[in-house]
Amino acid sequence: MVKARFHFHRELNDFLARPMRGHTFACACAKTSSTKHMIEALGVPHTEVGLIVRNGRPVGFDAQIEPDDFIEVYPVRHAPEGMANGALLLRPPLHAADLRFIADAHLGGLAQLLRLAGFDTRYDNNFPDDEIEQLAQDESRIVLTRDRELLKRRSVLRGCYVRALQPDEQWREVADRLDLAPHLRPFRLCLMCNAPLRPAGLGEIDGRVPEGVRERHTRFVTCDVCHRVFWEGSHWRRMRARIDALAETSR
Repeated sequence: MVKARFHFHRELNDFLARPMRGHTFACACAKTSSTKHMIEALGVPHTEVGLIVRNGRPVGFDAQIEPDDFIEVYPVRHAPEGMANGALLLRPPLHAADLRFIADAHLGGLAQLLRLAGFDTRYDNNFPDDEIEQLAQDESRIVLTRDRELLKRRSVLRGCYVRALQPDEQWREVADRLDLAPHLRPFRLCLMCNAPLRPAGLGEIDGRVPEGVRERHTRFVTCDVCHRVFWEGSHWRRMRARIDALAETSR
C-alpha cells in the first residue's frame, strides 16, 4: 500500500463520505491504483471529473498513484485559473453535434424538456442500466442519471449526475453544465417519440385534426413514427412560454 493525500473541489464533495468533504485527507491506496480507480473508490464518478492535478501537474485517469502524492480533483467546468485550457482538461467543451442524450428511468420529465428544446434524447422508463450503457456507447450519447454507479462504468465516457429532483431544476442544472442555451432548437422533435417533426400539407391532415382546428390554422407538423399532428394552438403557446423561460434562466 501507498499513502496519498486527496482534495476534492466544489460539488465533487457531494459524493464523498461526510468526514472527507471540504478538506485535504490522507488515504491508503494499493500500489497499482490509478487516479481513476481511487477517485471512484472514494465515491466520485469519472464523468463528473474535469481535471486531476497531481503534485501541481495535470494528469490523466490512468496515472499511477505514487507514495506521498497530493492529488486535487476538480469538477467539469471549474478548473483553476491557468489550467482551464482544452489541452489539460479531461472533459473538453462539447460541440452542438455532441449534445445527444439518454436519460434513465427517473428523468422522464427532463427528457421531455430536452426534446422540447430540440435535443435528441433517448428515454424509456424500462431501460435497464446495461441497455443505457450500450446505447450510450453505440450512439455516442451523454448519460443523464441520478445513479452514480451507472456513471462509474468504464464504457460510459460522457455523463452527468443530476442532483435536482424537479424537471425544471434538472433542466437548469444540465443546461448550465453543458451550456445548452446557445443550441436550443425548440419544436423540432416529437415529445413522445424523439423523432424529427416535419411540415404537413393540408391534404395529409384530413381526418387527423378537429375540423375547427383545420379552419383556424394553416401550418401543421407531423411525426412519422407516432403519426401525431401538431399546430400552434394554446398548448403550443404554453410550451413556447415555458421553454423561453427556461432558456432565459440558463443564459
